[in-house]
Amino acid sequence: MLYRKLGKTGEKVSILGYGCMRLPVLEEAPEKIDEKKATELLRYAIDHGVNYVDAAYSYHGGMGEIFLGKALSDGYREKVHLATKLSCKRVNRKEDMDRFLNEQLEKLRTDCIDFYLLHAVKKSYWEKMKKFGVIEFLEKAREAGKIKYTGFSFHDELEVFKEVVDAYPWDLCQIQFNFLDEDFQAGVEGLKYAAGKGFAVVIMEPLRGGNLASKVPEEAKKVWDRAGIERTPAEWAFRYLWNYPEISVVLSGMSGPEHLEENLRITEKGYPDSLSAEEKNLIREVKEIYKARIKVNCTGCKYCMPCPSGVNIPRNLSYLNDVFMLDDVANARFQYGVLLSPEEKAGNCAECGECEEVCPQNIRIREMLKEVRDYMGE
Repeated sequence: MLYRKLGKTGEKVSILGYGCMRLPVLEEAPEKIDEKKATELLRYAIDHGVNYVDAAYSYHGGMGEIFLGKALSDGYREKVHLATKLSCKRVNRKEDMDRFLNEQLEKLRTDCIDFYLLHAVKKSYWEKMKKFGVIEFLEKAREAGKIKYTGFSFHDELEVFKEVVDAYPWDLCQIQFNFLDEDFQAGVEGLKYAAGKGFAVVIMEPLRGGNLASKVPEEAKKVWDRAGIERTPAEWAFRYLWNYPEISVVLSGMSGPEHLEENLRITEKGYPDSLSAEEKNLIREVKEIYKARIKVNCTGCKYCMPCPSGVNIPRNLSYLNDVFMLDDVANARFQYGVLLSPEEKAGNCAECGECEEVCPQNIRIREMLKEVRDYMGE
């Protein structure tokens, strides 16, 4: 296992982190964690050098933290940096923040959470959390010894990301990033912006919900085969990320021993600045193969915004593109359902046509939003 410095905290963390959003579940009761399998996987990972574990209040219907409290007993808690998140979605008044934190400490069976993040920050959540005095809350929690470091996970546009980064001297941020998402949400610019301020950067969705490893187009396979070195698609995706010296940890939701074993093997060569120019070109070529599969030629210019009905047109079109690019309706539906507010969704379109009048790409936006509704089941 290789380790990197976690930003200005100075902590040393494994380049592979264990993401606990997709733990193995019982076949006969998929809403329940298979605690035996999950404990074996987690402890095996820790025994083989993984020392960063990522959770959240909402994972596995609120049972994820309870599971971790048990799985990290017998001395395993002391071996890891434990991160979890405050659910911005569930906070409806100032007092909720203390209530959730105390509940999480109890569930996790710990006196102090190493990294406490605001969960899935976007513009509306950030405004709400500021109103409730979230910065003051974090400061008091740190002074009380309930949390050690602060951070946030993020799902919005670059402009919002920079606003949140600049609002407080956070210790880390967690962003969605992979070779397809260089210009999506925080993207490369956000990664470098945060790292430039001394923040640690933690990566989620390195494989886009597993799709970059499991649903690989034949054309992309042929590109990987030209490399002259045998690597799995997952290894290419992880090596792309670890090539960035600004990235401290890449999270993976390892739900089976085969995923865990492969990822542990991959870490052995995950050095920064280790990819050759030829290897980078191959990755760019594969990226273009994926991008060529998109449905809508939306550049994200936002000329169509703001929509009079509140629809987030570029985000809706991006989820439609995900369906075609990754051949995965389920994951697109999940992102769509979780990350868009009701008024932002395609179903709120009044078909006024103002967006089409100003779209530089001449996209039939109203027609495309109907397709979004069809695919997303709303």
